[in-house]
Amino acid sequence: MGGSHEKLDPMVHSSDVIDLLSQLIGFDTSNWGGGRAHGELECAEWIAGQLEDIGLEPQILAREDAPVRANLVVRVRGHDSTLAPLLVHGHLDVVPAEAEQWSHDPFTAVVSDGWVIGRGAMDMKDMCAAILSTLLQWGDEGIRPRRDLVVAFVADEEDMGLFGAEWLVADHPRLFSGCRAAVGEDGALWTPVTHADGSTVHLYPLACAERGAMHMRLTARGDSGHGSRPTKDDAAHRLIGAVHRIANHEWPLAMSTVVREQLVQTAEAVGLDVDTDDEDSVLNLIDALGKAAGPLRYTVRGSSTPTMLKAGYKVNVVPSLAQAEIDVRCPPGAELAMSATLDELIGPDVEYEYGVQQNALEAGVDTTWYRAMKRAIEAADPEAVVVPMCMGGGSDGKAFARLGMSCYGFSPVMRDPDGRRPTGIHGVDERNSVIGLRAGQRVLRHFLETV
Repeated sequence: MGGSHEKLDPMVHSSDVIDLLSQLIGFDTSNWGGGRAHGELECAEWIAGQLEDIGLEPQILAREDAPVRANLVVRVRGHDSTLAPLLVHGHLDVVPAEAEQWSHDPFTAVVSDGWVIGRGAMDMKDMCAAILSTLLQWGDEGIRPRRDLVVAFVADEEDMGLFGAEWLVADHPRLFSGCRAAVGEDGALWTPVTHADGSTVHLYPLACAERGAMHMRLTARGDSGHGSRPTKDDAAHRLIGAVHRIANHEWPLAMSTVVREQLVQTAEAVGLDVDTDDEDSVLNLIDALGKAAGPLRYTVRGSSTPTMLKAGYKVNVVPSLAQAEIDVRCPPGAELAMSATLDELIGPDVEYEYGVQQNALEAGVDTTWYRAMKRAIEAADPEAVVVPMCMGGGSDGKAFARLGMSCYGFSPVMRDPDGRRPTGIHGVDERNSVIGLRAGQRVLRHFLETV
């Protein structure tokens, strides 16, 4: 389904984050993976037009073999050239939407009842809109940030980043010269949680870490044969055994510094106790937090999830080849131990190889960057309790970290008085809070002006 959008007149642009988000949703930038995507170039060109109108000089970059997989990078000059530049990044692509399951066209934004609904409303055209809104407001008001900002709107985050951040880091590292830190998606989302005394705590988990990713392909081989004559030593049986062991393995606690801090600070904020060396104590806290725990249930340890299985071509033929793909996530520092355990679980009768291997990330919480983000949130919500967190998935931060940057997730969505919080990520009727987004854009602007 093609998206519909009405381009804003570049001479009379809107800098309102909801208007901009609605425009961005109107570009169908679906990414099916494996190089199949569309819409990123048109979206990048529209953003470029907005930025050129306020005197900035954005660059649109794409691989020669994929000119429609566009990225936009622009440097915004600050007042103080002695300060290290900061990278601010967001991705333009979105996961596909099954339009028949939605209440309306997923690529036509609907703003209703305090919500903005459409594909990308929370992943992550909301952050792209907030960044663009801030730049346009500065342009209108003649404001510059303290330090240089490198702003990147990138392609292909929803797949491998090979047309986006990974390619930019490999082929155009000079664009990010001097950057010592980066802020991107998935952090500073208002999370109400009940205190032990019954009051409500305004928790804002700020992403300072990501688990590493190891994607594995398992291959079992054996003689083919007739399905009526099982041997229990064929390719399918061998593969099933290995997959069963991997899927059911109980990984031990392997917490990063950030996750330990998240547990301790969160427990203190809600009036509970936690012993981070005691598994029962950790799990009791997570259970007490309920939905407010977010990805904590997964980030306290590694995980290994079978996601793809393939074997055979006919029901009465024993296959000679069977394959599975496993999504493995590793807490910082746990990669070697997890690899050794996986080797034991797989056993000698099944081959395996690694595809994607991305290191875990962990940025400091006692830094200029973290403190500035915390101050910006607290200035907008005096009741805010900011805690560090580890992302359950991953982001383009893994690519930018290779250039020596400390990478954070900071896409603030602030408190909605009526309790609206983003829902539907990668799902149906994805939506975000109008109030939360407008307040979040002001927080992002405050941070970028003062850091």
